[in-house]
Formats: sequence, structure tokens, C-alpha cells
Amino acid sequence: MITAVLSLPQDFDLLIIDDNSPDGTASAVTAMQSTYPTRLHLHQRAGKLGLGTAYIAGFKWGLAQGYDYMIEMDADFSHKPEDLPRLLDACKNGADVAIGSRYIKGGNVEDWPTDRILLSKWASRYVRMITWIPVHDTTAGFVCYKRNVLDTIDLDKIRFIGYAFQIELKYAAWRSGFSLKEIPIVFKDRQKGISKMSKGIFKEAVYGVITMRWKSFFHSYTK
Repeated sequence: MITAVLSLPQDFDLLIIDDNSPDGTASAVTAMQSTYPTRLHLHQRAGKLGLGTAYIAGFKWGLAQGYDYMIEMDADFSHKPEDLPRLLDACKNGADVAIGSRYIKGGNVEDWPTDRILLSKWASRYVRMITWIPVHDTTAGFVCYKRNVLDTIDLDKIRFIGYAFQIELKYAAWRSGFSLKEIPIVFKDRQKGISKMSKGIFKEAVYGVITMRWKSFFHSYTK
């Protein structure tokens, strides 16, 4: 994944968030930093603190470094590095948030069992029904954010730490008045690693969305 991203025609810097993974992620990244000393970065944390907090740590790092655009993506080959320029171009041409979407025309999911696809689609429809957010793939994890979106949102107010984080941050951006655009992508089942989906994460998403919608009437996500 690291080599694929860095070999794209358009330059992208890459930050890897590693929560003390036992698979040797940190050592593999460190070994490649001598080849890409200014483009490949590593942020290590003491242990598993949750997907949402990892992304927030990455966004805060990017803001501190002065990046104008930040893209989150999985590092298990589910998201294709060659789609990065398409998301970036969408933000450069009017969108505040560009979402790599599986569930609009031109998007697709490959190698997932039917029940997993149905569950994912049901989750997005459920989120739209509760929140009215105009996004078909609300749980998408391949997203480009303009700097001013992440600068405006108070990231410390984002409460979800599991996959529901993806829902909450999109919702916070939309509630703050930013424009969201979906870009069709083909999502493939992971080629590396093991899914972290659990009953607890699913419960957080189902019940948390209702709580998120209710609380949004009483507080703002902006700073």
C-alpha cells in the first residue's frame, strides 16, 4: 500500500497511524522512510485507542503541518490508491468534502458476501432516515476533507470511536454548512489484515446515530 500510494504521478504525502500493531507495521514504515524521507510519516500510539481517535490524531497532525487537503483511507487495499487524485480533484473543484462512494451510480463492492453488503446498505439508509444527510454511503472511509472543514469542526466534540466515527464526521461537516460530494469508487474486500467489526461497534452505530441527531439540536460541532 505504501509503495502504491507513493508511486502515483501526483505527489501525496502519507501518514501511517500505528496503534502498537503486532504485525510489524511500524518497522515496515520506518524501513521505507529512508527512501521517502519527506513524504512518508509515522505516528505511533501506545495501544489500540479506536479508529475514530486514530483519524482525529491524523487530522490534527495534518492541520499542524499546514496541509490544505487531507484524505483518510484504509491501508488494507480495500481503497485503491489510484482513486486518490479523483477525490482530491473533487475538493479542488468545489466540494468541501469528497466521499469515495460504493452506493451511487458507478460505485460497487467486490468480494463481500451478500449479507455484508445488505447490512452496509441498510446502515447507510438508516443513517439518512434519522439524520436526513444527503449521502448514500454514510459509512464510507475513503474521504477527502478541505482544511477549512477540519479547522472549523471542533474535533474534540466527535464522540464515536468505532466505525460510527465515519458517520459523525460527515454529519458534523454537513451540519456546519459544508458541501459534500460523492465520487463513485469500487471497493474491494480487504487483501490484508482482519476486520475489526464487532457487535459493540454495530451497537454504537445503531443507537449512537439517534443520540447524535438528538444532541445536534442542542449543540454545534463548530469551535
